[in-house]
Amino acid sequence: MYSGVTAVLSVRKIIHIDADCFYAAIELRDDPRLQGRAVAVGGSADRRGVIATCNYEARSWGVHSAMPTARALKLCPDLVVLKPRMDVYREASRHIHNILHDYTDCIEPLSLDEAFMDVTDCALCSGSATLIAKEIRSRVWQELRLVVSAGVAPNKFLAKIASDWRKPNGLFVITPEQVDNFVLGLPVTKLHGVGKVTAAKLARMGITDCAQLREHSVMALTKAFGSFGERLWSLARGIDERPVQPHSRRQSVSVERTFDKDLPDLSACQAQLPALLEELSRRRQRLDSSYLPEKPFVKVKFHDFSQTTIEQMGAPFDLDSYRLLLSAAFMRGNKPVRLLGVGMRLLDQQQQDAVQLELFRK
Repeated sequence: MYSGVTAVLSVRKIIHIDADCFYAAIELRDDPRLQGRAVAVGGSADRRGVIATCNYEARSWGVHSAMPTARALKLCPDLVVLKPRMDVYREASRHIHNILHDYTDCIEPLSLDEAFMDVTDCALCSGSATLIAKEIRSRVWQELRLVVSAGVAPNKFLAKIASDWRKPNGLFVITPEQVDNFVLGLPVTKLHGVGKVTAAKLARMGITDCAQLREHSVMALTKAFGSFGERLWSLARGIDERPVQPHSRRQSVSVERTFDKDLPDLSACQAQLPALLEELSRRRQRLDSSYLPEKPFVKVKFHDFSQTTIEQMGAPFDLDSYRLLLSAAFMRGNKPVRLLGVGMRLLDQQQQDAVQLELFRK
């Protein structure tokens, strides 16, 4: 039987806001003729584009984000594929965030179409996170004619799950009293940080849901998964003390390029490096001076969509280093390449200084 430990949760009120089919919803709003049709936003099939997002009519055919556009059109021949209008999407995102800032400045954007909010100290709507979420959803619809789903919970992990619980156009609330029973029935695949590899390893251990996960001690999970084992133990009990971070900072800077035709061999890949590194240098120059390059990395996506990333601490950030990394990454697949990426992990001095100051105060 699982351990009946009940988490002692901090009394935070977290809302996760997630716009439904954001890009596609804006296109349908702006062109009523698209109503009722399968619509996607993404790159063109003849240029090896992929789907950025699609509406639920398209999803009913099996179309989903990150799918190659050519594949999506085979599944749904009547799919309307529209080029992205990023300026329009950014403006809608700014408007939504302006609404969110009417309730709190403690907002952590995750992308143009989703964000966490900490409304613990918000006095509006009688201090009710549920009423705040309802009011935000109403205002976004009234002011933008767009639908957002919302999740309300005592922490970020559960709020994000809750926002997806009744999509589309949903609101789901998990109160502190409901956390224990709610988490018990969750599949481990819902846990933050559990991907395919970790889920498969858990399955081999006979663990497919949080009730089964609770049967294992923190020591056993740490032995099996390293430091992530302690995280798994906590999430299985609904514990997530990560704060909403209003000023999230970069961890890396990179450049990626998808090619119209597969690069057939390593030599063809190496020939693309100078141009990629030139663009990477331009992007690095736009960063503020508190970021220092920590280690270079290379990403390779092969023609069959398998991919690998390789990085090296202490390596210089010159063409020769990236050539060596690219050679090692290419040999992991040794097949034609559709995408190349180059980048560098960053050391955030601003964050380091803040940590040191906190230690000094203690």
